Amino acid sequence: MKIRSASVHHYCLPLRASWLTAAGGFRQREGWLLRLDTADGATGYGDCAPLPGNAAECPADTALRLRRQTHSLIGRQPGDALQAIDHGSRGSTPAVRLAVETALLDLIAQAAGLPLAAYLLACERRTVGASEVSPTVRVNAALGSVAAVHDQDLRAACAARFQVLKLKVGMTAIDQEIGRLQQLARLLPPGVELRLDANCAWGLRDAARFLHACADLPVEMVEEPLARPALKQLQALQDSTGIAIALDESLATLDLEEVLRRRPVRRLVIKPTRTAGLLPALALARRATGAGVECIVTSSVESACGVTAAAHLAAALHNPLAHGLATCECLAADTGTPPAIANGRLTLPCTPGLSFAPHAQVVFSDFAGPDRS
Repeated sequence: MKIRSASVHHYCLPLRASWLTAAGGFRQREGWLLRLDTADGATGYGDCAPLPGNAAECPADTALRLRRQTHSLIGRQPGDALQAIDHGSRGSTPAVRLAVETALLDLIAQAAGLPLAAYLLACERRTVGASEVSPTVRVNAALGSVAAVHDQDLRAACAARFQVLKLKVGMTAIDQEIGRLQQLARLLPPGVELRLDANCAWGLRDAARFLHACADLPVEMVEEPLARPALKQLQALQDSTGIAIALDESLATLDLEEVLRRRPVRRLVIKPTRTAGLLPALALARRATGAGVECIVTSSVESACGVTAAAHLAAALHNPLAHGLATCECLAADTGTPPAIANGRLTLPCTPGLSFAPHAQVVFSDFAGPDRS
């Protein structure tokens, strides 16, 4: 099953509304949908969607690096190609590596007759069958900024039976946000909780004040509360509250070994686009879980292909937490149909591989082919 050709579809997907956080925002998601075709007719897909604002993966450089990576795959078996990409650097081009790895894993899982989630478990040298992986995962609703969310949006999410509702905080005055959270909390049915993401908005004093004010609210997690996160400060915050504190983007600046050894927070947010692949993300999650730190998987508002891949990762983790994967509704257009979400759960097909298919109107251009020189 040698790789015969590679092609890409460059996309710029508009959002229905600006994606705003305390760290900034964006109005569209740009990326490349990668397709690998084998000589025996199999096709694998991967999503290359650099994080907005990541200077190390600007569009021109990303396209060039993706071309170089895919050209080296032609004529190889997918398994050999997967081993080969691990010899390169993961740090400089994480979105490129994720796309290539996903497409290769898609082909390998298809050949093994396993859904990708089951194959990810098989990669951990366990005897795994498709029936051992649940095809559904809990997901949280993504409702945007606490200052901008409408009561009817919250009611609609509750009616759709989401049990965890995610809101962005740290964008206006703390007292205003606390007041709005108190209003929203009164609308929540029993058992529904809020998940808050501050995107590194506050100093230690403000973060502590915010967490104290949330003590009597149904808040299950606050993500990235500190503008300058340090392990000692994070530990002090976590010790002061029953709310789970989570790390996401600051993992890039903290000593991971110390985070896992000292466990200053209760959760890690794992984004495959940051970890440069599904396999590195799975390895990180297993290490964290083994150290007593919970993990949730979230998308970075990628296209349906990227969200599908992240959903397979979440299914492989097989934990009861709500994952941040209900983001495709934020896009006004997409590259394909994302996994279905109903009653607060995302359902993956039980067919082999990634189970992603692009829309008929998506046009691919040759990116790499047989070397005829």
